[in-house]
Amino acid sequence: MKLFDVYPINPISITKAMGSSVWDDNGTQYLDLYGGHAVISIGHTHPHYVDMLKRQLDRIGFYSNSVEMPLQRELAEKLGRVSGKEDFELFLCNSGAEANENALKLASFHTGRKKIVSFSKAFHGRTSLAVAATDNPAIVAPVNETDNIIFSAFNDEEALEQVFATQGHQIAAVIIEGIQGVGGIREASVSFLQAIRRFCDQYGAIYIADSVQCGYGRTGLFYSHDYAGVEADIYTMAKGMGNGFPIGAISVSPKFKASYGMLGTTFGGNHLACAAAIAVLDVMEQDDLMSNAAKVGDYLIEKLRAFDQVLEVRGRGLMIGIELPAELASVKKDLLMKNKIFTGEAKPNVIRLLPALNLSIAHADQFLAAFAEQLQAQQVTA
Repeated sequence: MKLFDVYPINPISITKAMGSSVWDDNGTQYLDLYGGHAVISIGHTHPHYVDMLKRQLDRIGFYSNSVEMPLQRELAEKLGRVSGKEDFELFLCNSGAEANENALKLASFHTGRKKIVSFSKAFHGRTSLAVAATDNPAIVAPVNETDNIIFSAFNDEEALEQVFATQGHQIAAVIIEGIQGVGGIREASVSFLQAIRRFCDQYGAIYIADSVQCGYGRTGLFYSHDYAGVEADIYTMAKGMGNGFPIGAISVSPKFKASYGMLGTTFGGNHLACAAAIAVLDVMEQDDLMSNAAKVGDYLIEKLRAFDQVLEVRGRGLMIGIELPAELASVKKDLLMKNKIFTGEAKPNVIRLLPALNLSIAHADQFLAAFAEQLQAQQVTA
């Protein structure tokens, strides 16, 4: 049997990782500013994280949600404190797409409505309703197509107001990334997020803050949406939550009433997943990683904006997009192959930086020097 060929693969086999570095099977070291797509939040193979997982595996790795699990309660208490949402409740699942599916389902249960508002260039996952709410027809199968999704222009308050004016009493929820990842590191404005809160309150809809990529401290705030000074009804999360161990969750405001069977999962919230997530929060607190993300992110953004060839630098904290002109399209690949630095991308030509939250200034400088080198090399060949 062969692998189903759905991923474009870099010809690199990573066999070892530590902190913000990875090594291939030839022993070559790379700087990881991609974090496996914003997943590595506290650095690769962090000693506390590894120890927590090993010790938990020696006890029990899995049982279903049919028994008491003190680890789930410990995770919920710690997550509530670190996120500042102590009066919210937690439902644990396995991935970002699953978190968004459950958030949308819960919103529909609560309101009795079917319509969902999403936005241009949104990405919410690849399953069922999550992919239907994703603004990319190429990954929406015919079976996922539905008239229940309304796409409105991102950061356009007048367009959103018109949507609510015409269909407000049919809308179950508005779902939005605080900073669009796949959409090119585009930040929702403060006034736009406040408008969403206002319209949801006015029409009885649910505000879902998709924090799968932009959350979990990456921007310097636990949920990136928090910079707008308003609270969502549901926050979805995954990626950085487990530092590589599959886990996702929704944080649910007190307005929702749970009932048996409303939501469910086999693997969500298992012992190993909770141990991983608790370890991540331990390190985030002990090492003040949200402050570090803000500090190093501000440093990188300031330095990157000084490059004349860069069209725009967007983002917040350690979620940064560097938009380049078409003639510099090879810079991302050259950073990997020539400078041994992993980065991400967004089409058509945005380099995405999604490193661990404990990235150092020294590593930031290593990237900036390599970036300058590749821009200069492109200028010489032109």
